[in-house]
Amino acid sequence: MMFMGEYNHTIDSKGRLIIPAKFRELLDDEFIVTKGLDGCLFGFPKTEWEIFEGKLRKLPLTQKNARKFTRFFTGSASTCELDKQGRILLPQNLREFAKLDKDVVLSGNVNRIEIWDKATWVEYNAYDDVDEIAEQMSDLDFTI
Repeated sequence: MMFMGEYNHTIDSKGRLIIPAKFRELLDDEFIVTKGLDGCLFGFPKTEWEIFEGKLRKLPLTQKNARKFTRFFTGSASTCELDKQGRILLPQNLREFAKLDKDVVLSGNVNRIEIWDKATWVEYNAYDDVDEIAEQMSDLDFTI
């Protein structure tokens, strides 16, 4: 299972968002949406959320940053259900966090989807520094 690709959609006035068919196949009828890093939302299939949640459970409760990190993801997490038209209702707090108003980009990111405000996506993902980033990936034991 791997999410990939980029899709442009809009959120309707009720806060509903169409999930692309290729993503729906991997997400099933219910999946978890939560605050993500870089100002987007993360959407996890339940199986991937359980893996992520397991990693959060291992963080030490005695460390403030670990508690804050866990709270960031779990405090805003919401189960979203696909309707018959392949839409989900995004909770207001998540729409506000990611500044989602109308135009959005849904991007596949290996084990999850990311939901971005389109203007933020364009600004954040100019990729003008990708060559420098690629050089640093060898420090993470990643080579092509």
